Amino acid sequence: MRLLLVEDNRELADWLSKTLRQASYVVDVVHDGEDVEHALAAGDHALIILDLALPRMGGMEVLKRLRARGNPVPVIVLTANASLDGRVKGLNEGADDYLAKPFQIEELEARIRVQLRRANDRTAPLISCGDLVFDTNTRLFSLGGETLSLTPREHAVLEQLVVKAGRTVSKAALSAAIYDFETDADPSAIEIYVHRLRKKLEGSHVQIATLRGLGYLLRHEDQAQ
Repeated sequence: MRLLLVEDNRELADWLSKTLRQASYVVDVVHDGEDVEHALAAGDHALIILDLALPRMGGMEVLKRLRARGNPVPVIVLTANASLDGRVKGLNEGADDYLAKPFQIEELEARIRVQLRRANDRTAPLISCGDLVFDTNTRLFSLGGETLSLTPREHAVLEQLVVKAGRTVSKAALSAAIYDFETDADPSAIEIYVHRLRKKLEGSHVQIATLRGLGYLLRHEDQAQ
């Protein structure tokens, strides 16, 4: 999943982005409110982590404009001032969750998982396709009960496919999910990652089908018949 982190404290932003990347998220980082719109136009983000005390444009104004445009992306607000009035105002403007600074990274990760499950109309932490299982809590894949070893980009591609199992995912959508702002996107590399994933899924009841001109589809044998 690709996240957008909006945080002006560069030391905190660096720490958060590195920690979340270690948890297999793709993370884009901007440091002021006016850059948010450009960031959203450049990538398909599953969730925004938004600080309120931002230069040039405050986080509350960012949130207000986001919702005014009808963008439903989940937003978790980070703030050093988590007063009741502030929380109520933020929730009324469209925030999905609030987290007061300082916080534990484990709590932020848990809140991210909850919001991503809600955004995908899921309540259970496990997503299954045949004998392939993705645990959204541990962010690990298992195949036939055995942990599946994946590179970060293989993980990002397979996560997109399993979350949308049974539906076509375009090559462009997969590319947007695995490359952050600092990486030159190479859409042709998606074919390489899909090829590697097919090799790792061999012998299972799960396959990645290519729909020419459309993209890829993750399905199990019953769906393939």
